[in-house]
Amino acid sequence: MSGSGVRAFFDALPSRFHAAAAEGVTAVYQFDLSGDEGGQYQLHIAGQTCRVSPGLHPSPNVTLRMAGEDCVAILEGRLNGVSAYLNGRLRVDGDIGLAMRLAAFFPDLRPK
Repeated sequence: MSGSGVRAFFDALPSRFHAAAAEGVTAVYQFDLSGDEGGQYQLHIAGQTCRVSPGLHPSPNVTLRMAGEDCVAILEGRLNGVSAYLNGRLRVDGDIGLAMRLAAFFPDLRPK
């Protein structure tokens, strides 16, 4: 996947969002992705809606730092997020509880 592929992946996230899983959640996730798949993206969740925008947010609730390809692999269920965190492939700053809930907002990305 090219860097533009990662961008396309993030652009498609709102259409894959499971609103019921986000009931009562208001949060900004900042993704700081490195490598060929790199880029910076903000994921805003509020009122059971989701939107993505490029760039840095001044005060996200949680920041996730990893390689772009690892980010896509985690959200698609091909890489375990806890293992990535424990092995240093994923760094989390801020609300780790929000980080752990992220995959629940996009269940159809994961294999059945």
